[in-house]
This record gives sequence, C-alpha cells and structure tokens, in this order.
Amino acid sequence: MKEQGFSMAQQIDNIPRRWDPIVKLTHWGIVAAIIGNALVTEEGSGWHIWVGYSLAALLALRLLWGLIGPSEARFSAFPPSPSRALMHISEIRRGEVARHKSHNPLGALMVYAIWAMLGIIIASGIALSGPPPADPSANHAQHEGEAQLAGTIALGEHREVERDDETTEDRAHEIAGEADEGEENILVEVHEVAVNLLYLLIALHLAGVVFETHRSGRETIAAMIPRWNRTRP
Repeated sequence: MKEQGFSMAQQIDNIPRRWDPIVKLTHWGIVAAIIGNALVTEEGSGWHIWVGYSLAALLALRLLWGLIGPSEARFSAFPPSPSRALMHISEIRRGEVARHKSHNPLGALMVYAIWAMLGIIIASGIALSGPPPADPSANHAQHEGEAQLAGTIALGEHREVERDDETTEDRAHEIAGEADEGEENILVEVHEVAVNLLYLLIALHLAGVVFETHRSGRETIAAMIPRWNRTRP
C-alpha cells in the first residue's frame, strides 16, 4: 500500500507544472529580446532601442500578471525569502524533493534578481536613448553625432560673429556639456555592468533548471514550452 502511494506521488511529481500562456509569452519574449539585442542588433541602433522598449513592455506585462494572473503566476506564490532559500538548500543536501506551487525558493530569488537587472537595463537604456526613433533602420548614435556636429559648427560661426559678447555664455554651455557627458558616461557604465550581471544570472538560472530537473525528475523545461498540455491525473 505504501509502495503504491509512493509510486503515485512520484508519478505526480514527474508531471510538470503547466504555466499559463501569458507567463510563457513573457518568458520567451524576454528571452528573444535579450538574444536579439545581444547578438543581432547593433548597440545604439534604432532596432536596438525598439527591442529594448519591447523588452520593457514584456516585463511590465509579466509584473502586472504577477498581481492579477492565476495563483501560480502571482508574486504571493513565490515571495523572495532568503530563509526559505536556505531551508531549500538544506532539503537538497538531505536528498529531499518537495513540490512547490510555483518556483522553488531558490528559483524565486533568481527570478526577482533577473527582473531587477532587467529593470536597471531598461531604465538606463531609456535614459541614454530617449524615445524610440521613427525609423528603426536609422543609426540613432550617428544621427546624434551629426546633430552634435551641426551644433558645434553653428556655435563656431556664432562665436566668430559675436566673440566678445558670447565668451561667458559659451563657457557656461561648455561646463553644462561636460556635466551632461559625465552623467551619460555613468549611465553607460551602469547599463553595461547590469547587462553583464544579467548574463551571469541567466547562466546560473540555466544551471539551476538543469540541476533541479535532474534532481527531482520533473520536466521543468517542458512546463514552459508553448502548447504543453499534459493533464494531471
């Protein structure tokens, strides 16, 4: 009787959870956006900016779904808890396999860490690029450089005409420009560091998924595959 009960419990554990379509859409959409901006688009290009805004929309949808979605997708199903994460590590050491309604405690911390990095990347990217260009194929950085060059030429001509009167004002503009450049350099550093940390978190996330799948026997990856419709007994 005990063996039969254990067999049924093991059978249920081996069946993956079924994430809803919105969770799958936002998950794979974010994956596609990250890969696209990392490998396909040129940094600073119009397409890079548009993909970044698409990433922001997908993240916003997922966060909203964490408030109004089904129980497994809500934040309340996987609250960030270091103490629970430590307990989960102890379970792993003891060889225990516990079922979780949503993400396990370690997975929950990873999810929130990835979302935080995405938020920093999106915020710094928007601060650097501004609104997305009307023509995505145009080189956003090149247009900015041309605009700055045109401004410099115009300023030079203006100085030739009114050199004496504009000396103080030109100096003020120069100081303001240096301050803006310093702020932009800080944003670039924040953006690049956050991107590199995101790659590290993704690598750890993938390693954790593989480890948990092997340890628990549950098809964790299959649960996120679109149209995965296995029903529970």
